Amino acid sequence: MAADAAIHEDVETLLRRADQRYTKGRRQLVDTLLAGGGPMTIAQILHRDRRLAQSSVYRNLQILEQVGAVVRIVTRDDYARFELAEQLTDDHHHHLICTTCGDVADFALTAATESSLEKALRTAARKAGFAAEGHRLDLVGQCATCHRSEAT
Repeated sequence: MAADAAIHEDVETLLRRADQRYTKGRRQLVDTLLAGGGPMTIAQILHRDRRLAQSSVYRNLQILEQVGAVVRIVTRDDYARFELAEQLTDDHHHHLICTTCGDVADFALTAATESSLEKALRTAARKAGFAAEGHRLDLVGQCATCHRSEAT
């Protein structure tokens, strides 16, 4: 519960810096994303919390994304997924994106693998004269269900 309160404080700070208010609807949306357990489509958000109005969800997701509280994950299907930014949750992870069904699943690397990846990315960024702030890794392919289905 304390972690949730800290996340709400951080979201409120991000919004305040952008001259935005942390409204009841935005708080409900953050709570829904916290409870979602992974990237969610707008339809999934609305299904999880029926008190949220669709037009407000679209508008509030856009604002929360602009201030850095929410990340949009774009897939090949018609629905983007949304999740709270890692800086709020302290949950560094990557995504598996299915090109067939559009599902997005989180995955994490071991600390050793993450360290090796970070080193390789820093080297690549330095060679390109790029000032990297972090990284996101999306693996694109077929989820286990779609892969099995296609194989049969």
